[in-house]
Amino acid sequence: MNLPGAEGTPRDANPSLRMLIFGKPCAGKGTLASKLTDKYDIYSVSTGDLLRKHILERTDIGKEAEEIVARGGLLPDELVLDLVAQELDTLRNKNWILDGFPRTQRQGRLLDNYLGKRNLPVSLVVNVDIRDDVILDWIADRWVHIPSGRVYSTSYKPPKVPGFDDVTGEPLTKRPDDTPEIFSRRLDHYYAQTSPLLYYYASRSPHATRLLNLDGDVNLLWPTLDSVVRESFLTVRERPPTRARLPGQMQVRSSL
Repeated sequence: MNLPGAEGTPRDANPSLRMLIFGKPCAGKGTLASKLTDKYDIYSVSTGDLLRKHILERTDIGKEAEEIVARGGLLPDELVLDLVAQELDTLRNKNWILDGFPRTQRQGRLLDNYLGKRNLPVSLVVNVDIRDDVILDWIADRWVHIPSGRVYSTSYKPPKVPGFDDVTGEPLTKRPDDTPEIFSRRLDHYYAQTSPLLYYYASRSPHATRLLNLDGDVNLLWPTLDSVVRESFLTVRERPPTRARLPGQMQVRSSL
């Protein structure tokens, strides 16, 4: 399904990858994004990582955000956009995936306005659409090495030694939020906020942005996404096998 860009923005014959990825909680969107940034020369921009960096470095945005968080408040959309915009301004001719923003229709419009003024519209919106019962099975099978964040599944990615991390040999644990009750609440939040945001992208007039809906056979999620990126975004290059991640390039943390 083709997804539109800003009105009057022509489709680029050889666009850069400027990608947003959405999906239900625990649907594997973080894992898919990590696979892309591991295989290709793509920058991962995580709003969570950026926020922690600004707070640690005591920047103006960081100090304002820290005060709001300390009061238990929610960060204003404009502040988060400023956070993201400062990073994207350094990546004007690069391929990137934005993780954690936007989350609402209003945030989507703010991001569109920012990118539209720079003639750099989002070029790919990915929706990881997995059935609820499949995700519940994944949650039941999931085990985590808390210190590193490494995730295992007894059904499709088991540890070499049952119950223990492959790298450190330390015990694996269940995440406290891996329960049907908590998943149900997170799913309600997703339908309330993210579903309207997807409708916003799908309802725009077709120009610069493509919508990729990943559903059906879970084994085809990565091959399908990999194929679309490889064939549709010719500016994306594979990383040499021994090449280290560039300074300042953030790794998307898996949410699976």
